[in-house]
Amino acid sequence: MNIKKILKIILPLVLGGFLVWYSLSDISLKTLGTYFKEANYSYIFLGLFFGILSHLSRAYRWKFMLEPLGFKPKFVNSVLAVLVGYLVNLALPRAGEISRATVMANYEKIPFEKGFGTIVAERIADLIMMLTIVAITLFVQFDFIYDLLTKNFDPSKIIIGLAVLIIGFLIFRSFVKKATSGFLLKIKTFVSGLIEGVTSIFKMKNKWAFIFHTVFIWVMYVAMFWATIPAISGLEVPFGGILIGFIAGGFSIAATNGGIGLYPVAVAGALALFNIAAEPATAFGWIMWTAQTAMIIVFGGLAFLFLPIYNKDK
Repeated sequence: MNIKKILKIILPLVLGGFLVWYSLSDISLKTLGTYFKEANYSYIFLGLFFGILSHLSRAYRWKFMLEPLGFKPKFVNSVLAVLVGYLVNLALPRAGEISRATVMANYEKIPFEKGFGTIVAERIADLIMMLTIVAITLFVQFDFIYDLLTKNFDPSKIIIGLAVLIIGFLIFRSFVKKATSGFLLKIKTFVSGLIEGVTSIFKMKNKWAFIFHTVFIWVMYVAMFWATIPAISGLEVPFGGILIGFIAGGFSIAATNGGIGLYPVAVAGALALFNIAAEPATAFGWIMWTAQTAMIIVFGGLAFLFLPIYNKDK
């Protein structure tokens, strides 16, 4: 393993450790422990239920990508592969996709490259859903976001900045289109693959079922966040706060291993925009992150153990 790969593993963990310390500067361990002790776990388990539904839907959706390739894996193996992938991602970001394809190669005889290709296509669909939620949030909370920006930034500078970004994007796009080698060609190839992956979804036999499950998965993600809020007595978050908090938490998970340290900071920062006190906001972030992580560790660990038992005849 070279230094570059080692740094990719270590840096997110170091960043996560620092952010754990930073987030605990807003709330003492004793106070945080009190929030955990007094939390209403009925709401936490309701949120976890929505999370489990999203995992099951993701496993079921996968078959719509594999069937055109001539494979019909057992649903149980698909579920176990998804759960193992989430668990591996906690330790090694982006390695979960590899482990997921490896599980199906071992137990369903699906060639790794084909299984991995379908997972990449799925991720494209998930990226579109995340961007859709961001767009919905911007639309629903336009006045709030506009007021927030104009209060903290000079409107003329915002307009100039947007104009510069748009012009810069158009110039960059023209260079990418003409690229025949180097880094720009890699970007051109990536974007072309992205577009091809998206359009392939609309060409599949069960495209509407695939789209339904994709929307359902992300509705369950948001529902998990929403359902857990009442676990903290007196915590009231408006709909816009739920969306912005969810987005902040989602991006934090991509930045560090499973959002360790960063998730509570990101969620608390988002809720602070709605004048929610730092202490309950941080406590909610920790409770939400702990619930999600515990679910992944428990079910992912069980999936590791159950895979060889379920497939003992193979």
